[in-house]
Amino acid sequence: MKKVIIGMSGGVDSAVAAYLLKQAGYDVVGVTLRTWAGTEGQESRCCEIDDARRTAYTIGIPYYAFNCVSDFESKVVEPFVQDYLCGRTPNPCVVCNREIKWERLLYHADVLKADFVATGHYASVVKLENGRYTVRKASHSEKDQTYMLYRLTQEQLSRTLMPLGEYSKAEVREIAAKAGIEVASKPDSQEICFVTDGDYADFIINHENGAVPGEGNYVDESGNILGRHKGIIHYTVGQRKGLGVAFGHPMYIKEIRADKNEIVLSDLEQTCREILCRGMNFMSIPEPLAGEEIRCQVKVRYRNYGQEALLTKVGEDLFKVSFDEPVRFAAPGQSAVFYDDNDCLIGGGFISELVLRG
Repeated sequence: MKKVIIGMSGGVDSAVAAYLLKQAGYDVVGVTLRTWAGTEGQESRCCEIDDARRTAYTIGIPYYAFNCVSDFESKVVEPFVQDYLCGRTPNPCVVCNREIKWERLLYHADVLKADFVATGHYASVVKLENGRYTVRKASHSEKDQTYMLYRLTQEQLSRTLMPLGEYSKAEVREIAAKAGIEVASKPDSQEICFVTDGDYADFIINHENGAVPGEGNYVDESGNILGRHKGIIHYTVGQRKGLGVAFGHPMYIKEIRADKNEIVLSDLEQTCREILCRGMNFMSIPEPLAGEEIRCQVKVRYRNYGQEALLTKVGEDLFKVSFDEPVRFAAPGQSAVFYDDNDCLIGGGFISELVLRG
């Protein structure tokens, strides 16, 4: 009997993943990584320990909770805050998955002499003919979570199980209900897990004890002042609504200049023909050589549909993505994630620069 450590958040997805693994004959141990707690005792939606413990009891598996608050603060929260202070729009879950969840789950798997770790992500781990591991998109695209998994290493993937890749959310809730799992109808979390009220700007202000950039100028592309903004941490590139100034026609954020505390506005919705990416991680293939070109589909946001593009290595830890058609909603700090024609993840990286078109 193979032993598996499953990360349990307290939600229905990880609960059903644990249940399915036990039904399949695995020796399952539930683990919650306590990553964050608010000053008033709020829990992150990724570590609701009471719900996870009750679920483990219902399923009939051992359960442990482990504290990794300090690592989460230094590796996830602090970089998240600094990205916003620099005018970028980060993906904290991408960093957390590799640096916290998988690293710590595998550590505890080794301590408990387990063969595998598992999660409730909607994706599937596959081993390709070239011997490399990658993740394939979920069968039901509305819940696909591969975008957040592209930084996982080959070692991490080789010991990972993801039982929910073929299931829809409705099917998962039905399984939970039939198994008597209390969280069967628990709502999904829609916000960043450690920003419990959904207001990330307030979180940053509180985290920095108010020491954040204040009001500054909206300017046009020629530097003319158009109005005042309430602080760069409240905005992201491509944003149109919530600017706080009426112009009589739509205006879009083209650029955030953190060094000048300025936000550049344009009356044209911004699109990109090219983006530059750094911090790349490759799954299905080894890292390409300089000048090598790869045809792929690229997602520049979690809810974004993939678009055809050409990926080329142009420097040390620098890749250019040239889109067949202009792409919307790309923002520095977000992730660009690359897929092949079989819906398998090639790899991904952080967007460092946009080549804009009106």
